[in-house]
Amino acid sequence: MTAPVFEEYEPAADCGCAGCARQRRTAAVLPVRYGGHPAAHGARRALVLVTAAGVVLSCGAAQAAATAWAAGRGARAGTSADPRPDTPQGAVGPLVDSGASGPPASTAVRATTRDEIMRRAEKWVSARVPYSMTAYWSDGYRQDCSGFVSMAWDLGGNEWTGSLAGFGTKIARADLQPGDILLFHNPADPAAGSHVTIFGGWTDGTHSHYTAYEQTRPYTRKATTPMAYWSNSAQYVAYRYKGLTAQSGGSGSATSFPGASKFGPGADNAFVTQLGKLLIAQGGKRFYRVGAGPRWTDADRRATQAFQLAQGWKGKEADGIPGPGTWELLVKGTGRTIPAAGGGADEAPAFPGRGSFRPGQSNSDVQRLGTQLVKKGYGRYYAKGPDRRWTEADRRNVEAFQKAQGWRGSAADGYPGPETWRRLFA
Repeated sequence: MTAPVFEEYEPAADCGCAGCARQRRTAAVLPVRYGGHPAAHGARRALVLVTAAGVVLSCGAAQAAATAWAAGRGARAGTSADPRPDTPQGAVGPLVDSGASGPPASTAVRATTRDEIMRRAEKWVSARVPYSMTAYWSDGYRQDCSGFVSMAWDLGGNEWTGSLAGFGTKIARADLQPGDILLFHNPADPAAGSHVTIFGGWTDGTHSHYTAYEQTRPYTRKATTPMAYWSNSAQYVAYRYKGLTAQSGGSGSATSFPGASKFGPGADNAFVTQLGKLLIAQGGKRFYRVGAGPRWTDADRRATQAFQLAQGWKGKEADGIPGPGTWELLVKGTGRTIPAAGGGADEAPAFPGRGSFRPGQSNSDVQRLGTQLVKKGYGRYYAKGPDRRWTEADRRNVEAFQKAQGWRGSAADGYPGPETWRRLFA
């Protein structure tokens, strides 16, 4: 009896029969001396070497090595090479959930709004999503710059800098609005500087700096950034997402009230910029020295209050913080415009000093203070109206005005200081 001739057999990668599946598992796990396939172990050794190289080499070089390994493996198995570009970002691909690939990436343009784009971007900023070219966040998007934009634009898959332009329309930098992007893709060498940021609004009237939302090391951030970026600035191109909807008058601005939390001391977002622009359009330009910006300042409060007073509102309705009613009138352009600054009696008088407003004092400054408090809507504690004598009613009315500015503690003790006086007569 002659000995049978055995052929080395490598199961096809796409064969689903039980025998091939078992052979693939055995070849990948068992040592060669127990029947494992030599090619599988060679591939694992190559991958270990690539991983070690990644510690020493830059991310682009390490990824290039991984790509070369994948290409060689594909050639041996008779499959196509990994299409991942040699760039410090991931390849075009589907959303990924818990490490398992989902359906093929969709190229359909989904409808969204600027508000939604910025809310999604803010979510990653708040979560401080770590930068990674290979990891995926809980929403399925890759944790690099192009994955971040794919997420904010609500794309059906993970794109890269070489494909994002296909989802947008090229615009001039002067026309940038929150939710647009600034994209630099270097086709000759994608690893050399290719990057993308989300435009969050201008930070000054000269449009030399803007708030950039970006996915970068060590995690997602938003920061004041020179136009268009710190490096390769001239190479960046502005794009607007093709699927934008619900734009107001073609401006792309939010029409629904974004909430009171978006305004007031400490606020820094695109809605503050939009508010400033709306107020300037309604006659509030004199309150802004360099134009509207995303950071809340006293100019925003004073301009808002001037608009509210122009509507005939008083008290808390004219506290300088926009509410739904203020926002609706500004967006629709149906409110009364802010009157021009006058002279003489409209000018704030010089602060007479703290000593004029103390128990037992009686002077014209006390009466002037009380008259202005009533005019601003803070005279509820007067039984008969203000007069020259300082009383507890004066103190309580001043305290109410100070608290309306957001002040607390000693800053709202009911005794006017220079800032209380300035704001009261503004």
